[in-house]
Amino acid sequence: MKKVYKAHILFTKEKDRFEVFENGYIAVEDGIVLGVASSLEELIPQPSAISHQPPYEFIDFGDKLLIPAMNDMHVHAPQVHNQGVAMDLELLPWLQNYTFPEESKYADTQYAERMYRRFLHTQWLFGTMRSVVFGTVHTESTRILMKLYQEAGMGAMVGKVAMNRNCPETLCEDVEAYVEGQESLIKEFSNLSPLTSHLSPLVRPIITPRFVPSCTPELLKACGELANKYQLPVQSHLSENTSEIAWVAELEKESTSYGDAYNRYGLFGQTPTIMAHCVWTNGSELELMKRNRVMVAHCPTSNFNLSSGLAPVRTFLDEGLPIGLGSDISGGHDLNMFRMLVYAIQVSKMHYQQDKSMAFLTLPEIFWIATKSAGSFFGRVGSFEPGYEFDALVIDDSVLYPSEYSLQHRLERFIYVGDDRQIAHRFCRGQEVAEPKYEGKMLFE
Repeated sequence: MKKVYKAHILFTKEKDRFEVFENGYIAVEDGIVLGVASSLEELIPQPSAISHQPPYEFIDFGDKLLIPAMNDMHVHAPQVHNQGVAMDLELLPWLQNYTFPEESKYADTQYAERMYRRFLHTQWLFGTMRSVVFGTVHTESTRILMKLYQEAGMGAMVGKVAMNRNCPETLCEDVEAYVEGQESLIKEFSNLSPLTSHLSPLVRPIITPRFVPSCTPELLKACGELANKYQLPVQSHLSENTSEIAWVAELEKESTSYGDAYNRYGLFGQTPTIMAHCVWTNGSELELMKRNRVMVAHCPTSNFNLSSGLAPVRTFLDEGLPIGLGSDISGGHDLNMFRMLVYAIQVSKMHYQQDKSMAFLTLPEIFWIATKSAGSFFGRVGSFEPGYEFDALVIDDSVLYPSEYSLQHRLERFIYVGDDRQIAHRFCRGQEVAEPKYEGKMLFE
């Protein structure tokens, strides 16, 4: 049955402006948006005098805001316990001293389950309905994470991490073991139900070499072959830190850039690819990304905390690269994706101070990046245009705004000073997502 929701509806069809429907209506069927209109008559034909029954279920959210849900395009689920810890280090020592020891604990599936519950619950609180996620090298713990997403009804591409050099022995997995574990997850989570054969699975694997320094050429080759064989997306890190870039240049002497090192193994746009950070991407690497349609996951808090630099997001946007935002827990310290919109605008303002020709990002631009642009990695996600999957949040901002504020200013105020207490309802692919439970219990009971 169709559902029609009434609310103040805001979304970004184009990157330079909001579509605003004050007291508007949106029709949804089987999780897909049918249309948005200012009046019910425009949207749905009225019932005949004979039936007297409306051909839809009507839900009125009153004075609340209805917006697309958030997408976290780069997050390390097993690092949630380290959130806000060791923020005074740069990338490489932070990995060796804090991140790798924490990820080693995920050999224990009970520990993994407990921490992944905590992680998923926090994402739900902040209205993140889709994510591109790093797990660990551990197949069983990664399987647990994927099943938790399935049970919650939240969308995710989840990666079993590939790494076999320059890491602790506890996280080093040989190529054959990696391939075997990865293929077991592919077979379990890539099958389509006949009822949703026109849609991709809400939870699916993504090929995840951690980064070039952690993977031998043989492992990178195996990752590329798996991506091609099963037509799976790819995620990794790119040009985050100058020391890391120099290290890659030593390891991959035949490559012309860090991005080219991935490209040579079929991991740079041969299938849909997202690369986190890209702080120092320019020149031939930027051109290669443009040609291959590689998406950037901009992670402002992580770039600040690990002293990586300021990613040139205005350049990426003007050059037409697909872009999304990532929390990058725990290099980043905040899982609230609305805060990432704020931080990304602030990063662009710092660029503007250095170069007045690079205009800083506007609110419609960054909202479009976080919703429609990011959502394109999952398919038709992140907008309320007809044919898009209905991922949505209902915002009750009554405690935040004086009556004279416009709807756009109400949304802006929520983004800057609101929190999870103002999120009244969460939808993913048309289904309202209740607070995640596990075996009938709330996650923290």
